[in-house]
Amino acid sequence: MRPPFQRVDPVGPETPVIVEIPHAGLELAPPFLEPLAASARSIARDADLYVDMLYADAPAEGATLLVARTSRYVIDLNRSEGDVDSEVVEGGRVDLRMHHGLIWRSTSDGERALTRRLTATELNERLELVWRPYHRELAAIVERKRARFGLAIVLAAHSMPSIERGLLTSGRDSSCPAEQRADVVPGSRGRKSAAAPFISAIEAHAVGIGWTVRHDDPYAGGFTTQHYGRPADDVHAIQVELARRLYLDEATLRPSPHFDSVRDWCRRLVGILGRVALMGHAATA
Repeated sequence: MRPPFQRVDPVGPETPVIVEIPHAGLELAPPFLEPLAASARSIARDADLYVDMLYADAPAEGATLLVARTSRYVIDLNRSEGDVDSEVVEGGRVDLRMHHGLIWRSTSDGERALTRRLTATELNERLELVWRPYHRELAAIVERKRARFGLAIVLAAHSMPSIERGLLTSGRDSSCPAEQRADVVPGSRGRKSAAAPFISAIEAHAVGIGWTVRHDDPYAGGFTTQHYGRPADDVHAIQVELARRLYLDEATLRPSPHFDSVRDWCRRLVGILGRVALMGHAATA
C-alpha cells in the first residue's frame, strides 16, 4: 500500500500557510474493500471532488500542500480517534451514534456504508496505515512552519453539496425546498480556531467577487480546526467549504466551465493568507 497522502512543498518563496485536503481522495486499498457497502456513486458524491486540483497552485504561492489519497469511507481524517460508534466498530462508544464519525455508518443519502461492524483490529489497521501517518505529517509541517516563521496557518480545504441532501433533509417537510447554502463557509469554531485577520481575509476575498459567505453554518470545522487551531500558540486553522455549484456539475460530477476561475480564486486566497500571516508577524516581532 502506497503512502495515504501526498505532500507538495513550496516552489515559490515559502509562507506560513499549509493547505490540507483530507477528503478529496478516492482510493480504497484491497484490505478495506470487503466490508464496504457504499456504492461508487456515494463514494464520489461524498468526496470533496477536485478540491486537490482547485488548490494545486498553492505551492506556487509559498504554501505546503498535503492531500489525502484515501477515501473517507476507509477512515475520516477530519474526525478524532475517539469518534467511534459501537454500532460501527466493536468496542466503540455506546453513547455515540454518529452516521459520519471516524468510520462512516451510512452515506449522505442514508444508505448503509458497511455490510458489518469492523473489528477493533480492523479499526487499528486503518488508524496505523492512514489516519496516524497523515496527522503525524500535518503536525510536523505545522511545527516546522512555526519554528521558521513564528506562526502557522492551516487552511483546511473542503467542498460541500450546494443544498442540504440525504440525512440532512430526512426530517424536512417535503413541501419545503431544501435550503441553498452560502457560496463559502469559513469554519473557525465560533471564531476561536484562528485570529480575526485570517477569518476576515477569507470573507473579504469571497465577497469581493460577489460570493455569499456564512460563517460556521453548516460546518464550524472538524478535527483539524479543533486540534490544530490554537491561536494562543500561534497556530491558526480555518476550514474553508466551497459550495460545489461554484466549480462542479453536481449531477454529472464533472468540472463546470467555471472551474478555472474558482481555481484562480483558491490560488489568490492562499497568497492572501500568506501575506496576512507575514505582515501580522512582522508587526508583532
